[in-house]
Amino acid sequence: MANEMSFEYGELEDWRGEKADPRKHGGVRASSIVCVVEVLENMVFLSNATNFVAYFLKSMHYPAAESANMVTNFMGTSFLLTLLGGFISDSFFTRFKTFIIFCTLELLGLILLTVQAQDSQLQPAINSKPSKSQEAILYTGLYAMAAGASGVKAALPAHGADQLDHSKQRLISAFFNWYFFSLCFGGLIASTVMIWIEENLGWNWSFKISVVALSVALFIFSMGFPIYRYKRPGGSPLTRIYKVLASAIRNRKASLSEAENRIEIFGEKRNHDKFRSLNKALIGDSNVTATEVEETKTFLGLLPIFASTIMMNCCLAQLMTFSVEQGNIMNRSLNNFKIPTQSLSVFPLMVMLAFIPLYEYSVRLFRIKNNLPGRLNMFQPLRRIGLGLALASGSMAVAAIVEAKRRVEANNNVTLSVFWLGWQYLLLGLSDILTLGGMLEFFYSEAPDKMRSMSTALSWCSTSMGYFISSVLVTVSNSVSGHFGKVWIGGNDLNHARLDLFYTLLCILNLLNLLNYIFWARRY
Repeated sequence: MANEMSFEYGELEDWRGEKADPRKHGGVRASSIVCVVEVLENMVFLSNATNFVAYFLKSMHYPAAESANMVTNFMGTSFLLTLLGGFISDSFFTRFKTFIIFCTLELLGLILLTVQAQDSQLQPAINSKPSKSQEAILYTGLYAMAAGASGVKAALPAHGADQLDHSKQRLISAFFNWYFFSLCFGGLIASTVMIWIEENLGWNWSFKISVVALSVALFIFSMGFPIYRYKRPGGSPLTRIYKVLASAIRNRKASLSEAENRIEIFGEKRNHDKFRSLNKALIGDSNVTATEVEETKTFLGLLPIFASTIMMNCCLAQLMTFSVEQGNIMNRSLNNFKIPTQSLSVFPLMVMLAFIPLYEYSVRLFRIKNNLPGRLNMFQPLRRIGLGLALASGSMAVAAIVEAKRRVEANNNVTLSVFWLGWQYLLLGLSDILTLGGMLEFFYSEAPDKMRSMSTALSWCSTSMGYFISSVLVTVSNSVSGHFGKVWIGGNDLNHARLDLFYTLLCILNLLNLLNYIFWARRY
């Protein structure tokens, strides 16, 4: 009976609905397909997202500020909706079906944008704003892409990790390292090849290549269905959490010792020292199980770590907005070649593309040499996240110094080289890679078994909230600084703005956030 219940509620099965055979289904071969798909999907997503500002500005004739806000909203929506994609994946569909549905939606949105980019009648005339119908096509395609990408990002890494033996934690860690390698490789192609195509051959070719690449990704992923293993969805995790919280509130005056005796007898004590008051949900409520209580406590325990990573993503938002504006008014020439500002992200990507294989090789060599089974403690997820947050604060300090120097030189009619921005791109890129990579592994490994897609989506949701909070910080800092004289970031001329002071503010906030993270990480 126990085996039957386990199989019904999240046990692995093959595509026929029968119990998965480890010799035929899952394994490194199946998870490798996920990594290949991630290269293509992330290339498409980033190559469009990082250059939408230019498309909105030059082809759709939106003002610069509105174009920047449209991109920020697109990115924020894409990452925020990963929670919805994760919820659907955990509750209603297998992760395989979730990916197929949302990737198809992303592809349809991209096709709509491609059609608009090809047809001049669907674009505004020169020096004219888009009509209502043209805007409708643009926003439909844009947010179909955003919604599709959100489901893909929630389901794909969890589906890949599902293919591996969870008793071998080192194997799970290695998968997330290689998954992040694939993500970086897709970003590298987007920052080099795709940007060159967009600037030299035009948006038409860029959109066409993106459609083909995403179609190939969908085809490759679909072809792996006979060798995948699947987890049946476990029902709505939000309903279970609500049920536990509601019951615990009703029984808030009950004896804690009685509740803990029930956990001792019926439940697993994975997080017995955290949120102990939730144990009261078991008293007098036969609809709440000890497993559901522990599941709720585990998920709530992830939230302080999640919240501590949001501020880092405020810094990341600057690479897509103010750093691009800085680069556009700096010297971008290298011999006879003009460097696109967005391509500066190549530096951290290349560092990580070299680092991940070296790290995996070193860990394997060290374990064999010292006969160490299991996992090394050297780069556990929480440590990687902490290092990433420290680098975020450092990157903003460097950005403030570079911007102060650029501004002084510009007022003396000297144009600095765009390579001065390389330091902030390098530090912040490494910060993003360490933090996001650590979060993906941490949230998947620590999440309740029936909430892994939604918990993994917290990694992307942090990025989304960082983008939105960045916009709030710009507004608030301008409002406050305006009361004391002149707004820090006003008008279209950065030479007369105080972007360096805004970067200094972000540096201080990130330093405080790092201390907050250390507090919660030590308690986890």
